Amino acid sequence: MKHRIQFLRSRREFIALLGGAAVAWPLAVHAQQAAMPVIGFLNSESQDLYEQFVRAFHRGLNEAGFLEGRNVVVEYRWAEGKYERLPALADELARRQVAVIVANPPSVLPAKAASATIPIVFTTSLDPVEAGIVGSLSRPGGNLTGITSLNVEMEPKRLELLHELVPTATVIAALVNPAGPNAETQSTSLQAASRTLGVQLDVVHASTEAEFDRAFESVAQRGAGALLICADPLFVSRSAELAALAARHAVPAIWQGSEFVAAGGLASYGTSIAYIYRQLGIYTGRILKGEKPAELPVQQVAKIELVINLKTARALGITVPLPLVGRADEVIE
Repeated sequence: MKHRIQFLRSRREFIALLGGAAVAWPLAVHAQQAAMPVIGFLNSESQDLYEQFVRAFHRGLNEAGFLEGRNVVVEYRWAEGKYERLPALADELARRQVAVIVANPPSVLPAKAASATIPIVFTTSLDPVEAGIVGSLSRPGGNLTGITSLNVEMEPKRLELLHELVPTATVIAALVNPAGPNAETQSTSLQAASRTLGVQLDVVHASTEAEFDRAFESVAQRGAGALLICADPLFVSRSAELAALAARHAVPAIWQGSEFVAAGGLASYGTSIAYIYRQLGIYTGRILKGEKPAELPVQQVAKIELVINLKTARALGITVPLPLVGRADEVIE
């Protein structure tokens, strides 16, 4: 009887020990996750359309030594194309007290307004000093730094290249998002460039995906012989759809990213968006390691590529000048 009492007592102690371990294990896991730094990823568009750029961002993070779920947590906030939601989403991340906020162009100013202390890593296609985002490129000051591609400033050069590709086009259309942060700058610079080239520029608008079809129909109705798609986050995430519309309406089109040409567009001139997001990941990792955004220079991406799709050119009846083919960084046959 004595041995049985001792056995039961030992069994109860063993079960109690197991129960304590079962409670302690999830608590330990929770404590470990809570100790991880949290990145707030703030974006004006939707997750499904930005998957390739999110992957590029993670590649940069990995290069900096961070892997989501292992030593860092990423919380995503998507505005789904509704820019008016960005201030509330930015405030939510600020209240969450994330370690860093990563912001795309329409998200930068809402993020800046939400916090003067949380480091913010941004991407923009404008001069961030002129836009009032940072005090200087070399020493930004404050809590913001990031990557600038200056893709908006390259709009006149894209127009010039499109004119070389389609010299018979006396009217060229420009697709602009009137709700975007760069709309006025783009329209003004392109009008000036068109006068220099001696062509007529017609600006067509699309501020939502639902307006794309109507915009392309307008290009045809106005008799435009070519189309320049301006740099804008709305268009960035829909390059394949825009390439398909250009093919359907048989309009020669140029855009900033090579993703457009890979999807069947005629040409692109600018910086790869995936490359920019990889650099954002690297910069975010450096800040997580202790570097201060005030002391990290804003990077000006110098990697600009001209890509031409000769297969699309043939389908459109365009003969690409050999000197232009020779200048291209990539040619798709």
